Amino acid sequence: MEGRWTGISTVLVILAGLAASGSSYQILEGPKNATVLEGSEARFNCSVSQGWKLIMWALNGTVVLSVTPSEPIITNDRFTSASYEEGGNFISEMIIHDVQLRDAGHIKCSLQNSDRDASAFLSVQVMGELLIPGDDLVAIEDKPCNVTCHARGWIPLPGISWEIGVSVSHSSYYSVLEPDDLQSAVSILTLTPQGNGTLTCVATMKGLNAHKSVIVNLTVIPPPLGSIDKAGTTLPTWAIILPAVSLSLLLILIIVLIVIICCCCVSRREKKESSYQREIRKSASVKTNKETFEKNLESGRENLGYRSDEPRTANLASFAPVSSESSVREQHSNRQPYQGPDRRWWGPAGRPQVSFSVASPRTGASIFHHRP
Repeated sequence: MEGRWTGISTVLVILAGLAASGSSYQILEGPKNATVLEGSEARFNCSVSQGWKLIMWALNGTVVLSVTPSEPIITNDRFTSASYEEGGNFISEMIIHDVQLRDAGHIKCSLQNSDRDASAFLSVQVMGELLIPGDDLVAIEDKPCNVTCHARGWIPLPGISWEIGVSVSHSSYYSVLEPDDLQSAVSILTLTPQGNGTLTCVATMKGLNAHKSVIVNLTVIPPPLGSIDKAGTTLPTWAIILPAVSLSLLLILIIVLIVIICCCCVSRREKKESSYQREIRKSASVKTNKETFEKNLESGRENLGYRSDEPRTANLASFAPVSSESSVREQHSNRQPYQGPDRRWWGPAGRPQVSFSVASPRTGASIFHHRP
C-alpha cells in the first residue's frame, strides 16, 4: 500500500515538473495596433519569458514568420525579424516591409505548445494624388474667385486645408465628396485677392503624421476700366442717390419731349389737311362760279331778252331805226363815255343794220340784233 502511494507521488511530482517547465515561458506583452501608410514599414513586438522554444507570427491567420532561439525562419522576404533582450526577457520584433493595402488585418504572436497568444490590428492607409487644375491662376483684384483642389484615390479621405500666401480681404473653404467617386474629395477655396502670391492645398492623413501638398501661383490683375471701385470703399449716400434721381429726371424729360414732338406733328398734319381742304373748297367754289357764269352767258346768248326786260325790249322793237339808235346812244352815254369810232354793220341786202346792247342789272350784258 505504501509502495502504491509512493508511485503516485512520484508521478505527481513529474507532472508538476512538466507543468512547471511548460509554464515557465509565456507571453508577457503582445503586439499593439498600428496604422501605417501604404509602401512604408510596419513593426510589431512580442515579449516572452525565458525558456521559449518557438515564436510564430501570423497575418490574418497565416503564419508568415517563425523565430527560434538560434535563428528566424523566413518564408517571405517582406517579413523579417529582429531580437532584443530586456530585463531577462526576450523581445521578438516582426517587420513588414513595403506594406500593401491587402496586409491590413489581424497580427498574432503565439508560442509553440501553448494556447496563449496576443494579437493586434494593422491599418493601412493609401495616399492618393492631389492636384489643382491649372499651373498658374489669374484673378481680378478685389473680385471674388474660386480655386478647387482635388484629392483622388485616398484611403481614407484626407482632411484638406489651405495655406494662403496672398493678400486677401476675405477667404473661406469647404470640402465635399466627388459626385462620381466616393474615394475622392474636392475642396473649394473662395477668396477676394488683393495681390499676387501662392496658394497651397494641404491634404493630411487621419491618424498619421503624413500629408501631401500642392502649390499654385496666383496672379492678380487690376479690374477693367469703368468697373466699380475697390471692395471695401463705400460711396456716400448722395453719390448713390444723385445718379438715380438724374436718370429719373432724364427719363421724364425724354417722355415730355416725345409727347411734344408727337403733338407738333399732329398739329402740323392737321394744318396741312385744313389748308388742303380749304384749297379744294376754294377751287370748287371758283369752278362753281365759273360754271354759273358760263351758264348765264349761254342763256344770255340764246335768249333775246331777259324776262324782266321783255316790255322794254318790245318797246324798243317798235321804235324807228333812228329812235332806236338814239336810245342806244343815250344808254351808252348814261353808262360810260365811249371814245372809240362808231361801228356799223350792213346786211347782205344793203340795209343798214344796227347793233346795240342792253345791260341788265341781273345778267350783265345781252346782245340784241334789229333788222328793219
